[in-house]
Amino acid sequence: MGMLRGVPRTVRLLAFGAFVNSVVSFTFVYLFVYLTGPRGLSVAQAGVISGIGGIGLVAGNFTGGSLGDRYGHRRMLLAGACVSGAALVTLPALPVAALYAVLPLAQYASGVVRAADAALVAVSVPEGGRRQSFALTRFASNGGFTVGPPLGALIAAHYSYDWLFLADGLGTLLFAAYAAAILPARGTAHSKPAHDPGAPGLRHELRARPAVPVLLAAIVCVDLVYRQQYSTLPVFLADHGFDAQFYGWLLAINGGVILCLELPAAHVLRRRAPLSIVGTGLLLVGLGYAVLIPGAGVLFAVTMMLSLTAGEILYKTTATAYVADQAPAHAQGRFQSLYAGASISGQVLAPPLGGALYVASPALLWPVCAAVACGAGAAVLAARRLSEPRSGSRGHGRHPAGQGRPRQAGAGGEHVKPLLHQDEEQQNHRGGGRRTRSGS
Repeated sequence: MGMLRGVPRTVRLLAFGAFVNSVVSFTFVYLFVYLTGPRGLSVAQAGVISGIGGIGLVAGNFTGGSLGDRYGHRRMLLAGACVSGAALVTLPALPVAALYAVLPLAQYASGVVRAADAALVAVSVPEGGRRQSFALTRFASNGGFTVGPPLGALIAAHYSYDWLFLADGLGTLLFAAYAAAILPARGTAHSKPAHDPGAPGLRHELRARPAVPVLLAAIVCVDLVYRQQYSTLPVFLADHGFDAQFYGWLLAINGGVILCLELPAAHVLRRRAPLSIVGTGLLLVGLGYAVLIPGAGVLFAVTMMLSLTAGEILYKTTATAYVADQAPAHAQGRFQSLYAGASISGQVLAPPLGGALYVASPALLWPVCAAVACGAGAAVLAARRLSEPRSGSRGHGRHPAGQGRPRQAGAGGEHVKPLLHQDEEQQNHRGGGRRTRSGS
């Protein structure tokens, strides 16, 4: 339990809700099979619907935080979950023509939920103590996704694919009710809109934090590369004589290692400079794909997946927390939306771009992936030298009590802050919000 020290109760409850919601979020794993099977659509039609849905998901991630800043993150989480759940429950009864609108709507609402959930975690934890909180929510979500697809396969095999959507929709509505119960409706950062008409705009805040745009651009690039494991990698392995079972075992390695090591890694590295960790993680993603350049083999494939997984463990939680720590109070949701959208952009971009390159020149795919990811990692490492906002510029608007101890300079100009323990946090609240900054 030492790894969870400093993680607020609200975040733990949100993580449990994320786990349950992830267990039933299996419909989009089987969406293509459902559309081309029970629905009788052609591959082209199913591809169009899936693609539009993916665009809706990315759009929801990019806009959910902005809506949360304006109307309250709790309100947007509940609204998104209710819309997504209701759409999924009704989907099996809808005609095919309606799927072109309802599926993107459900995906958009799901993206809003994802962005709002990240913002709720960010406003629940003082600056510098967020890595373990984000690691916990990722642990819960990954655990749920590990259970969900096999459970969905059992439901589809013993009942029908329609039951998948019904279970997913009802589970999402149950998550909305659970979130409404655990998140106070009034008087907290979860419920209060953070929008301040007199505050600087988003562009101004990003210009004041030049490392953040570099990080976001790097995440878009690496997500395009990272998600090749779900699109071109299985094709590459099949072309080299490996079956679907071997590919499934590779994904199991990825999920198992993340579940075992991500929380401990976040705890051990909590005082390390964040951009150094993120940059190293992106380099490991690139090196993983570079392992495939000589060809496919069991050792090559397993080494690739281990390197990819190590990179994911290092960069995903740390980057999320870094963006949250850099965000001003009035724009926390918008900063989280930018990161959420960037971190899922590969879901739309990776299949067509990677597939086109693989068809045109199979031998170029992995060198290009390695170069893109390593270039992104190098850019993030170089961004350590970029200046941060002057003292106090992050504090526009209201901050959670307990934020703000004078920062200690770390390697490469980054700021490394000690972990905020629960007893310190309680003392801060008793002391009227005395500023103590803790470590990202």
